[in-house]
Amino acid sequence: MITVEQVRELAVTLPRTSEHLIRDRVKFRVGSIVYVAFSRDETVMGFAFPKEERAALVESEPGRFRLPGESDMRFNWVEAWTAALDEPEMRELVMDAWRMVVPKKVAAARLGS
Repeated sequence: MITVEQVRELAVTLPRTSEHLIRDRVKFRVGSIVYVAFSRDETVMGFAFPKEERAALVESEPGRFRLPGESDMRFNWVEAWTAALDEPEMRELVMDAWRMVVPKKVAAARLGS
């Protein structure tokens, strides 16, 4: 099970990231683009994810991942149950989500590639 604090520890190390509390929901963003957000009760973590790949992700592990609500289907977004994620997987999901929203040169400088 992952927590908001674990995500925060990683997110604050990522360039251009800022944390916001919006309508009692913790969100991490770059500029105005949210790349990770938690439900109010912190049982669900939403994250940036390519639209064209999300159906396959959800179908592969429906007990861990789900599609976002109807209003968020237009975004590159998917959700995961926090209880179903471990820390290494969370780190990968958060890093990939962050990489989607920063300029390539920023990601390359942070990741060394």
